[in-house]
Order: sequence, then structure tokens, then C-alpha cells
Amino acid sequence: MRNSYTLLLLLVFSISPSIKAQHHSKLEVAVNWANKSLYVEQELLFFNDSNDTLKSIILNDWNHAYSDVSTPLGKRFSDEFYRGFHLAKKQERGGTFHLNIQDKDQTEMSWNRVHEKPDVIELKLTKPLLPHQTTLLQLSYTAKIPSDRFTGIGYTAKKMTLKNWFLSPARYENHHFIQNSNANLEDIANAICSYEVSLKVPLNFSVTSDMICAKTNRDNHSSSYFFSDKNRTDFNLFIEEKNSFTSYKSDFLEIQTNLNDYGIDPIKKAIIIDQIAHFARTSIGSFPHEKITVSQSDYEHNPFYGLNQLPSFVSPFSNEFIFELQFLKTFLNNYLKNSLRLNPREDNWIYDGIQVFTMMQYIDTFHPNSKMLGTIGKIKLLKSYNLINLDFNEQYSYFYMLMARKNLDQSLSDPKNTLLRFNEQIASKYRAGLSFRYLNDYLKEDVVLKSIATFFELNQQKQCNASDLKTILESNTPKNIDWFFETIIGSRKLIDYKFNRVTHTKDSISFAIKSKTGVAVPMPIYGTKKGAIVFSKWLDIPKNPDTIYTIPRENADKIVLNIKDEVPEFNLRNNWKKLDGFFPNNRPIKFVFLKDLEDPYYNQVLYTPVLGFNVYDGFSPGMRFHNKTILNKPFTFDFSPMYSIKAQTFSGSGFFVINQNYRESRLYNVRYSLGASYFHYAPDATYLRLNPMIQMQIRGKDFRDNRKQLLVFRHVMVEREKSAIVADNSLLNYAVFNAKYINSKTEITNHLSFTTDLQLAKEFGKTSAEIEYRKLFHANRQLNIRLFVGRFLYNTSTDSNFFSYALDRPTDYLFDYNYYGRSESTGFFSRQFIMAEGGFKSKLNNPYANQWLTTCNASFNIWNWIELYGDVGFVKNRGAQAQFVYDSGVRLNLLTDYFELYFPMYSSNGWEISQAQYHQKIRFVVTFDPSKLISLFTRKWF
Repeated sequence: MRNSYTLLLLLVFSISPSIKAQHHSKLEVAVNWANKSLYVEQELLFFNDSNDTLKSIILNDWNHAYSDVSTPLGKRFSDEFYRGFHLAKKQERGGTFHLNIQDKDQTEMSWNRVHEKPDVIELKLTKPLLPHQTTLLQLSYTAKIPSDRFTGIGYTAKKMTLKNWFLSPARYENHHFIQNSNANLEDIANAICSYEVSLKVPLNFSVTSDMICAKTNRDNHSSSYFFSDKNRTDFNLFIEEKNSFTSYKSDFLEIQTNLNDYGIDPIKKAIIIDQIAHFARTSIGSFPHEKITVSQSDYEHNPFYGLNQLPSFVSPFSNEFIFELQFLKTFLNNYLKNSLRLNPREDNWIYDGIQVFTMMQYIDTFHPNSKMLGTIGKIKLLKSYNLINLDFNEQYSYFYMLMARKNLDQSLSDPKNTLLRFNEQIASKYRAGLSFRYLNDYLKEDVVLKSIATFFELNQQKQCNASDLKTILESNTPKNIDWFFETIIGSRKLIDYKFNRVTHTKDSISFAIKSKTGVAVPMPIYGTKKGAIVFSKWLDIPKNPDTIYTIPRENADKIVLNIKDEVPEFNLRNNWKKLDGFFPNNRPIKFVFLKDLEDPYYNQVLYTPVLGFNVYDGFSPGMRFHNKTILNKPFTFDFSPMYSIKAQTFSGSGFFVINQNYRESRLYNVRYSLGASYFHYAPDATYLRLNPMIQMQIRGKDFRDNRKQLLVFRHVMVEREKSAIVADNSLLNYAVFNAKYINSKTEITNHLSFTTDLQLAKEFGKTSAEIEYRKLFHANRQLNIRLFVGRFLYNTSTDSNFFSYALDRPTDYLFDYNYYGRSESTGFFSRQFIMAEGGFKSKLNNPYANQWLTTCNASFNIWNWIELYGDVGFVKNRGAQAQFVYDSGVRLNLLTDYFELYFPMYSSNGWEISQAQYHQKIRFVVTFDPSKLISLFTRKWF
């Protein structure tokens, strides 16, 4: 039977030149539900549609990416701080096993997995394959399906979501096969192929697919499904104990979906689905297949980020609108992925651009008055917030600017696997859509919309790339659009224009436009009168900044660049100029409670109630005033005046920051700051600290690399009041110059950091180095090792330990650490632990070193968050021999660096657990700073 089928295929290819030849794959698959595996017999008729003679073939085996933590997929999980895959049981992972490949004569063929790409197979051909010739491959293998908790693709107790589980020929272009590893990006580069799939599943299970179901059979033990389709690069299978999909048939397409509908009316749901399907066909082109699936797992892999993610009881949108947004985004994603014949990793910006641009067109068509925060915008009390007044489509620009202001945005042409997660899923995706809208507004006459439709149709005929899209766009307009592909798509250059040399008469306006970043791209200019637009015009900005434009005034009282945000611009605050009044750019001050988006027409001052605490000031209520909106700014201030209830005095802190980004340098950010703080350090004494500082942040070319480098230079000046309670009052006023270098790389499985520190003052000079290493093993065992070495260069204050190194509790003369009771020597707050200097947990008899200190701290978990710790070190004081010290005990690491408990067991003091007042020896770590806690959840995005 197999030989007959093979002969038939070969005959068709040889005698039917009118049929466009492509690969053909026939799979016979049996599901073993008990061990979550698929037994596959596959015939692959490979057609060499290139003009090259092939000696080997590349097959994608992306299911094998789940076989080990060392695969590119496993490493990506670690980079993004996801530990589930690393700690998974063997049976939860996937892979392709027992692979056997034979040619048409049933001769075994030689194959190997590509170096560092174990999910890519190179198959050696028994003889060279000439252009436009075919060869038959016979494959058998077992596809072990992974748990779906890693990526949303795989098995659960009652279903399987199957994608990229079978072997498929890789895309061939420019004389080579594309060899991409699975990076959980759903961007497999398969060649176009026709498929026949025979699938046998347990009797009580149903199967849903985006291919055509030819027939189904059932017997006493199993059900068999037969699917087929042509001109595909991939297909989906959903095997479920209970079918969760509902089918909707329009006049041109069958849509199967199990997307959460939030209980909306079935008729409204059907209308929404039909409306979106017809809009996609009208805007993009006709879908080349008869069926499409829109699944919940598809949506969850790349959701619509925003307030529609909130629980229903706080959602500002109706359930109908939320479903519509989610279905729209997921439908368009699948519509494009199953239609465009691009390299989805290299040309990802085209998929994203068309998808987001179409979404924006859809909102403009069916929901033109919708706001970014939905019904919250109707609350009159909140009308003053810029965030509340933004139109729905304006949010895309702000999400892009969020990364651009952090200097973390990336070029749209960068491969998808090189993007930071926030860029890959949000910022770059949105900027691509904004760029398509920008070009369409500039070219007018819906040139971009027409070009997308032509490009979509071309993709049904052949493999395409970005140059094909450029050719189509250029053929549809007489304007030069090289700037679009070179600057907007091909670089990460920022757009930032401002008016220069504005003069005006009653009838005309003359002005120059300056590009603050040196970029020359088209820009729209508007004239407004009392807020209403009276004229608009697109300007082709030349690189010459001296060009003077003269246009009719038409009674305008203000001219504005980019008022409708058509251009994805970096800064909107310098885009306007008043034509009347003594202060043409005066921005009134606007006080805003809590937080808001940047408003280009106001100087915003945000205020928030705060509550501070330390033992001596007690609870200190106050008000925080700052100008830090959601987007970073080049200049920020932040002041928090407080009133100390216990001390009945005023206290507080504040700082100024100038933030400077460097776009094309490893030194990518420099922060100049001046900070001050005033609090009690003892019940009867206060301190004032001034801290001018320069911070330099360094990164490599790979934005995804978690290595961080930081240089810090500061001069800390401290004035302390004399205290009758604190024993050491010998040094009240002092200044210390401090230089520090930090180099760290953190992943979920490994952390390594190196810190050097230099401090110079009149009374002393000291230098130190610290190395910290953390390793997570497969069995959820974690090893932490820290080494600290510190030495005085000179020390004239040996009669005091105020500047000495400390074993267990640094004196913190620079006031860097958040001590709740910094001068306490007994009681609860004296037991607060901060990992610094010696890092010991036990309080020893001689805890200070005025010459040098060397310690090593280690811990190892024995069960979940329960760890054993041990510290050893040498303490050297002038005029004394170096003293060897040690301690050990149990650590409850409930949340690293945020909530920990230390129970000393044995140390240089002996068996501490048997000594009196043991509860006074227990140490704790407690952090109340919300920003530090939030960083645990945001680190995977940036």
C-alpha cells in the first residue's frame, strides 16, 4: 500500500507540470494517552524547488526542544527567570525518540542533530538531489509531548494542544536552509507543504484541527480522524476528552474557537466573529484555507496587554468588548501566520505591523470613541488625568515610548529571538503597527492598505520577504520611501522634532524645524485655534536644519507638530508653539494624585501620601511630590517631607536626577543625581546626609544578555548631632568619596556577581571586593556562596570602630542600608540582618576589624525554603593576630532578600541553640519597599 501511494505521488509530480509542486507529508499517528506520546509513521516526499543541487536536507524537530534544560529553549526559560522547566520531572518534558529515517529503497539514512540546535536535524542524502527533483523519505519516531505548563502547548490531564510536534522540512532560501531553534516564539520556518494526517485517539476523545476533516471512524477502542490540506507551513491539533470548540461558518470561512467568551450572548458572539472575519478579508485579503482555529492557548501565549487583563469586577470594559479585543488579536495572528510565506523570525515586523495596524483600523471603524481606560473615562472626578482621556489607539504609542525612554527599544528589523520579552510581545509589535499607520497617513489614498492586499495575494503564490513588500509599496506611490525602510524599520534611531525660529504675521507663519536626533523623516504640522484644527500639512523634512517654511496662518493661534500622534515620536513636549502671548511655550503646573501618563501641555507634579518608619522617628506620615510619570524623563525630582510622630519633628528625603542616554554605545545610560535625607539615627539625635552621585550603566550588544555592569562615583557628606545615648560620638561630621564597580549576570539557574569598592576619607581609606555565586540544581537544590575581602589602606581612627569592617552588622556610616533601628545594640530591631561586609548571622565577641577582614558565606537548601548556612572568616585588627571565626545554622529563605529568618546553631560562641536567651540570637530580613518587590515580577520583561 505504501509503495502504491509513493508511485502515485511520483507520477503526479512528473506528468502534471501545471500543478505547483511542493513537499507532501503523510502522517499516520497513534496517540498513547497513558504516556502522553504519539507514535508516528511518516512519508515525506521532498521536492527540491530551488536551482541548487542538495546533498543534505534540514528538518525541523521543535518538539525535541523540550528534551533537556540545555537546549536553546531551556536556556531561554532560564534567561526569563522561569524555573518550572528546569525543575520539571523527566516525564513532564518532551522530545523525539526512536527516530529512524529510510529512503524509498528502505535503506537507512544518516542524520544528526545540529550542534547547539538539538531541535534541528541534518539529513544526509544517499545521492545528490537535483533541482526540481523529488526524493521520498520514510520516517518513524515517537513524539513525547511535554506538559502544557511550560508554554501552553502540550498535554494536561484531559487534553493535548499540539503544535510543531512532527518533523517538517525547513524553509529554503538564498541557497541555504533556515535553521532556527524553538525559542517559544511560535515562529517555526517550515517550507510550504501539503498534508495528509491519519490520527487514532482513545475512544472518548474528540479532535479539532484547522485542516479539513475528510472522515472519521470509530471502533470499540478508538476513534480515527483523517485530515488533509494544501499550501501550509504548519497545522494545529486539539485532542480533548470533551470538545470545547464551537464552529462558526461565514460565507467564506469556518472558524472554530474555544476562546473564553465571558458568558456573552451567543448571538452577539456570532455577530462579533463574523464582523471580524469580514473585516480581515476586506482589509488584508481572502484567507487561503477553508478553516481557521482561534484557541484559548493561542491567546494566552500572546494576550492583549492592558486593563482587560484585570478581574471582571474591576474591568473598565464590557465583556463583549473584551471578547472582541481578544478574538480580534488572536484571529488576526492566526490569519497572518497561516497565510504569509515569510521567514517569521527575520520578517516578524511584517506580521506584527499588519496585525496591529489592522487592529487600529478596526477600532477606528467600529469603536471610534473608545478610550484607553474604557468606562473609567466617564468618571468626572478623574477627567483631569491624561491617562483617562487617551483614545484607545493612543496606548500603542505610549507602550513603545516606555521602552524608548528606558533606552531599551530595538530595531524592528532585529530577529524576533533577539528581542527583549517586553519588546517581542508589546513595544516592538506596537511600534510596527504605528509605523504602518504612519506610512499610510503620509502616502494617503490608502496606499499601505492596498499594498498589504497585494502583498498578501503574492504570498499565496510564492515565498516572500521584506524586499517584496518594499517593491509593492514603491510601485504604488511616486514618493521616495527609502527613509521608511532604512530609518523606521532598519534602525533604532529616535524621532524628535521641535520648532525653531518661528515668526508670524497676520496672514502667514514662517518657521524652521529642527531634528534633535539628526533623523530626517516626514512630519505633519497642524494649526489650531482654541483647540480646533484649522489646517494641516505634511512636510518632507530635509537634513538641512536651516530650511525655512512659510505657510498661510488661517487664523491659527498655535502650531503643532504631530498632534494626532501619527509619527512614533520620542518626545511630544516640544512639538508646539503658541503664536500669541508673552510666554509662547508656557506650561501651567498641574497637580495630579498618585500617577499619570506624561501630558505634553502641562508641567505635572504628582503627589502621594507616604508613611515611613524607624525606631527613633516612629511612624512618619508625609506627602511625596515628584514629576515621575509612567514614562522616564531626562530630569526628575522626588521629595518626601514627613512628620515624625514619635520625635515630633519634621524629617524626609529627596533628590534631583538628570538622566542621559547614549544610543549607540556600550555605555548606554548616565545618571547625575543629588540626594539628601534627614532622619533620627538615635532617640535624641538626627543626621543629615548629602549624596551627589554619578552612575554609569554598561551593557553588551545583546539586549537579552542579563549581564549588568554599573560604575558609581559619589561623595557622601554626613552631619550628625551628638547623642547622649550612643556610646561612640567621636566622629560626627565627615565626608567619604566612594567609587564602586558592579558586574553581575543573573538567570534562574545561575547568578554570578562581582563588586569592588573604594572609599577615601580624611580619617581612613579602604577597599573591598565581593563575589557572589548562586546555582540551582535539577533536584531543586540551590547552593549560595559569597566571598568578601576588605582591607584598610590607611586608618587614623583605630580608637573607634565606627569605620571598621563588621562581621555581622555594619555600622553603616554612609547611611545606605535601611536599618529600622540603626543604633540598637539589644532588643528586636538589633537583630535585623543585612547581607553586607562579613555577612555573619551570629553575634560574636569581637565583631570588628580595623585592618582587614576576609569571610566566606555559604548556604544549601535541604527542602524547599529550608536551608543550612555556614560562615567562616578571619578578623585582623592592628596589634593582634588574625582571628579565625565561624558560625552555622538554619535559614528559612521564604523570599530571598525580602523575608528571611536565621536560626544560629553552632559558632565560635559554642552551641548557641542551648544557650540562654536564644530568641535574642534569631536574625531576620524584612523588606517593605514595594519597588523591590515589584522588581521580582518585572525582571523577566526587561
